[in-house]
Amino acid sequence: MLALGDYGAAFAPTLVIIGLAIAVLPLLDRRSPVVRVVLLGATVLLAWRYMAWRLTETIPPPGFNLDAVFGWTFALLEAGTLASSTFAFLILSRSKNRSAEADRQAGWWKPGPAPLVDVLIATYNEEEAILERTIVGALAVRHQRTRVWVLDDGKRDWLRALCERLGAHYLTRADNAHAKAGNINAAFGVLRALPEPPDFVAVLDADFVPHRDFLDRTLALFKDPTVGLVQTPQHFFNADPIQHNLGLSRAYPDEQRFFFDHIQPSRDAWGIAFCCGTSSVMRWRALEAIGGFPVGSVTEDYLITLRLQEEGFSTSYLGEPLTEGLAPEGLGEYITQRGRWCLGLMQIVRGPLGPFAPSRLRFRDRFGLVDSFLYWATTYPFRLACLVTPLLYWFFGITVVNAPVAGVIGYFLPYLVGVLISLNWISGGLIVPVLNDVSQLLGAKEITKAVAIGIAKPKGHKFKVTTKGGDRGKVVVQWPLLNPLLAIFVLTVIGLFFSPATDIVFDRDAGDGKWVILVWSFYNLLVLATAIAVCIELPRATVAAALPPERVEVSGSGVMTGAWLMRLTLGDAWIRGGPQLQPGETCEVSIQGVGAIEARVTRVELGGFAVALSPDETQRRGILAKLHTREGAAGTLETNVGGLFSGLAFRSGRKPQA
Repeated sequence: MLALGDYGAAFAPTLVIIGLAIAVLPLLDRRSPVVRVVLLGATVLLAWRYMAWRLTETIPPPGFNLDAVFGWTFALLEAGTLASSTFAFLILSRSKNRSAEADRQAGWWKPGPAPLVDVLIATYNEEEAILERTIVGALAVRHQRTRVWVLDDGKRDWLRALCERLGAHYLTRADNAHAKAGNINAAFGVLRALPEPPDFVAVLDADFVPHRDFLDRTLALFKDPTVGLVQTPQHFFNADPIQHNLGLSRAYPDEQRFFFDHIQPSRDAWGIAFCCGTSSVMRWRALEAIGGFPVGSVTEDYLITLRLQEEGFSTSYLGEPLTEGLAPEGLGEYITQRGRWCLGLMQIVRGPLGPFAPSRLRFRDRFGLVDSFLYWATTYPFRLACLVTPLLYWFFGITVVNAPVAGVIGYFLPYLVGVLISLNWISGGLIVPVLNDVSQLLGAKEITKAVAIGIAKPKGHKFKVTTKGGDRGKVVVQWPLLNPLLAIFVLTVIGLFFSPATDIVFDRDAGDGKWVILVWSFYNLLVLATAIAVCIELPRATVAAALPPERVEVSGSGVMTGAWLMRLTLGDAWIRGGPQLQPGETCEVSIQGVGAIEARVTRVELGGFAVALSPDETQRRGILAKLHTREGAAGTLETNVGGLFSGLAFRSGRKPQA
């Protein structure tokens, strides 16, 4: 029987780390480079202290046996993840915020004419509601000289008519060669032939709506003539599958927040920020210098940054919420998207602009590529290995990690606590252990496959479009994803409760290490159970952007009174206060920036009433602009610990209704 008192000395390093964090970190500035270097440097030392112990004390001796083969394979894979973390921590040791620079350089072209900007909206199969929202937002951008172009690879007549009605230009082409990159390059040919080509080009995915200040803020950074591209973060006004299916949309940020809010600003500080496709602005002269969008990867965005760098043009990152879009709503689309990102990176690594290929790239660019490669190539395979390793012990008696409990407490626990403290201090609490593991686990199979395919066969892969929109009103069980997780869950349960009862494996020869496997297995069950819950996709209501409460005027029953607008969509609204109305009565709701909209009361409750709206064409555009083009960030930006636990508790007790 284990007694905690026997391991007091082993707990000492962890307790010292926690004590220092509580006493010192609240007094420090997370933006300070010195503080970040010391904190992350200490974390790296803890990581490799742990790895040195792993390699010297916990792996079976080399030999031609299964223990040695699996033990060393797992240890080397784990070392790969620590190498990836080391690269990432080095990058995170610096960070850059360009907001003050954008303030200083706003309107740098004055008193001359404002630069001409062409906004390109690339589309393939998105539905009308999504495209209407994006086109209206692009047309509402505040910059004086803007042309909006819709690049339709779906060749849809209704989209041509929509563009004519809204006032946007419509382009299509004869084929769909090279997918999105080919679509944009075809548009470049049209723009090049115009009497006045653009000075800058902004690129938006079909589901991303620019805020009114999108161009004002990004163009400010182009005062430096060597800046070829400015990238901004992606924010989402809907919940991604993990947030939604676990009931955490208001308590847990989307999975990409750490990348856009912390990784990209840090890469920018080192001069290696990269284009992420949508929500970016590019200098026309720079695009002409590289011959348009490169087509050697299914992720043309990262590749364009490398090509620009070769020609002497840098990429800057402006970490302000200047657009908002749709996160993948279905788990399948979510995983497909990440698999495509991984495959594209592998193609780049194997291509002429890879980290070890002869090119004009700087050392730091090559370093950034290695960092990205290690992340995809080690993190996700290691997550799969962490699930399988305990099963090897339970069912086959293979001891992959022969670690005493005191050693785990003394070496692994300080490393784990150090990583969690440092990353959460830097990010403001974005790294939640189980949820972070779930996000990796769900895409692990697809991404591991993409790593292997991309390295072995870098050419000849088609661009997989991430489907957005559609009917999301039913429970959908993602059986292809759920079944393997459920199988591992069941096998882990059998290993835990069958093997100890029969003494088949549990007491064979693992010694103290069996307790490590025991705790490891229980943690795996927790991660697997959470991942399985995500695979049961809950119904979604109509996607609606959140709007702060706003004063409106309501006219009905012969009187006009003030009220509060609490919720607004194109088709309905929820109003608190106002005149006493009954279901079926008509009224007018006057909304700032939209006008007086005809409405019909559909429901009356103690706290207010709901109305069905009948906006005309102009009012419809006004509503879309009001919902999606205002300044500020969409979505949840910070972790709410109380909401996190209440959301998970609610989801665990909820029974989905088909």
